[in-house]
Amino acid sequence: MGKRLFVSVDLDGLADEVGAVQQRFAGTAGLRLTDPEQAHVTLKFLGETDPEGIDDLVSELETAVDASGVDPFEARVGGLGVFPSLDYISVVWIGVREGHGDRELTALHEAIEDRTTALGFDAEDHEFTPHATVARMDHAGGKARVQDIVRTRDPDVGRLRVEEVRLTESVLREGGPEYATVDSISL
Repeated sequence: MGKRLFVSVDLDGLADEVGAVQQRFAGTAGLRLTDPEQAHVTLKFLGETDPEGIDDLVSELETAVDASGVDPFEARVGGLGVFPSLDYISVVWIGVREGHGDRELTALHEAIEDRTTALGFDAEDHEFTPHATVARMDHAGGKARVQDIVRTRDPDVGRLRVEEVRLTESVLREGGPEYATVDSISL
């Protein structure tokens, strides 16, 4: 049985601020809020991974982080967006401000993408947008409300000191996914 893995930058210390943004959406029909304590920016979703390959994977991630040339940096988290579009919403997210961490996260993503696809993981099929999911839309009951909030609000969530990326395991539970850090790679 494989482990369901992804590589992330966690929004450590911002759970209260993420929760405050989520409160704007509280009670919206069809919208399921994520756990603000688990907010993170996914750099690469790996999916089911053979546990025996994890040491090699961590080694490749260390190589990728070095190759990215990214040193510890500060990111400003803020703004709202949706995937795939405002007409059809499946995910609501908070972003990383342009010029305040987005370039570093993109450089990390690209280096990690290169190394993990070389290991045989699937390539991403969409452009990378640094974001942390705050809600998932199960049905369109509250779509108009979500559209209005996303169009008219531009919340500042906070500043984040990024000093590492994490290899994280996602365990799917009835109440939602639970995340556990498998390894950390310092910048």
